[in-house]
Amino acid sequence: MTMRTRTMAAAIAVAAAVTGTALLGASGAASAAADASHGTLTISNGTKYVLINGHKVDFGVPVRDLAWSPNGAKAAFVDGSGNLDIANPDGSGRVVVARNPGNQNWSHPTWQVTAKDTQNNIPAKDNLIFAARAGGVSRLKYVSAKAVHGTPKTLSLYGEPGPGGALPQTGNVWPNAAGHYGTAVYANDHDGAVYIRDDYLRQQGGKVTQGSQPALSPNEEEVVFVRSVAGHDHVLVENFAHSGHITDLTPHATTDYTEPAWSPDGKTLAVRTPSGTVTLPADGTGRPTKVTSTVGLAAYRP
Repeated sequence: MTMRTRTMAAAIAVAAAVTGTALLGASGAASAAADASHGTLTISNGTKYVLINGHKVDFGVPVRDLAWSPNGAKAAFVDGSGNLDIANPDGSGRVVVARNPGNQNWSHPTWQVTAKDTQNNIPAKDNLIFAARAGGVSRLKYVSAKAVHGTPKTLSLYGEPGPGGALPQTGNVWPNAAGHYGTAVYANDHDGAVYIRDDYLRQQGGKVTQGSQPALSPNEEEVVFVRSVAGHDHVLVENFAHSGHITDLTPHATTDYTEPAWSPDGKTLAVRTPSGTVTLPADGTGRPTKVTSTVGLAAYRP
């Protein structure tokens, strides 16, 4: 068993709309520039404009739940027709990877990209994982990121062998993949828990903690998530390598902090608030800093 597999097993065991006006103030622009070394901060909010490092970019169609490929070359998102699209960073070259068949709500695509492992005979992966809700039931789906009008398939969710290892197959939302091994986290809106999915030597997974809106750190050693504390949504992080230690990154919250996103170097988190977007150190050593009054889903382009 590799060190990474042991770490993952331990983790399971412990388990303002964009407008033509200025979008960043002087202090926000300075903060965004300071964050440039950690990746480029982007915000999508359901309009056709995506805020990229303080500048709005017209993607030509409504953009919801935008996520960047690990190399930053492509953006994946749900368009105004509910389809799953990819496009270049300037909005050009848009391709419909999968067309919504109708009466479904697709959300929160994430890239699962891994290199070929010849030693273990594991093929390379270049998939988009997302949540699909139909008939009031939500399941995780996936499709090749290279597909054109592809047909999504249901994502396998196998737990540990033996009694109690079965995982919920419905109610799963908010997938987020990271790292080099195809690992992902997701939430379940039935039991209010965060789960992890390992997809390396064999697919397995399990419950991590109570929470929602999870995001896996780039090195796969931490998961950030949202949990209600004393009347507000807080952002917390669990460290798999330190016996599942959980740190509240917003202990003094007087507003709701939601939808956290990791910077590529794993040092910074961008978080949504009702009045805009803030960033904060992922190690809990600092307080949130507002970088823009634009409200939407934050993501970092590597």
